[in-house]
Amino acid sequence: MDCTPQLRLVWKIHPKLRRGGGRRRNRYTFAHGATTMLPLGLVLNTVGIGLFCWLIFALAVYALPFFVALSIGMMAFHGGAGVVGALLIGMASGALTLAVAQVAVAVSRSFILRIAIATAFAVPAAVAGYHVMFAMSQIGVLSPAWREILACLGAVCIGGTAWTRLTVFAEIRPFEPAGVVDDPSQPVLTAATRGG
Repeated sequence: MDCTPQLRLVWKIHPKLRRGGGRRRNRYTFAHGATTMLPLGLVLNTVGIGLFCWLIFALAVYALPFFVALSIGMMAFHGGAGVVGALLIGMASGALTLAVAQVAVAVSRSFILRIAIATAFAVPAAVAGYHVMFAMSQIGVLSPAWREILACLGAVCIGGTAWTRLTVFAEIRPFEPAGVVDDPSQPVLTAATRGG
């Protein structure tokens, strides 16, 4: 028999193997197993990465309160408050940090104070965004320069998101020396509408 070495090997292992057709082939060979796991894995990976990115952007504004809560909770734990006490003190301090900052941004008339508070929240979020994007880029990017570029881009995007989420609800009000601000939603009555 004159055939390639691979066919000779198959011929020696399975001598009754015949070439050509004749028998019906199983049509469901490719309907399960590794063939369906590949698309399912791609879809689930895409959904997982998308949810992870959404979570990063949604939680970016909480980087500073988390850092404050962790620091104060660790200080309370080392001070003898116990595990439960440290958790409660840490969560209360983080929530208080976020609430005080949001109220200060909303109530403050000083533009510089608003910028300072928003910057205090945006900088830790940008640092966290840098490290998350750098870690994610190590999975698929080989070039160290592109890793740094992607990490810096992630820091800018996530820091900007934290800045925007903190300042979006603060309305800009004009400064009045007497402390009274007219309600701009009320129409101003003119002499023609008053006198009738």
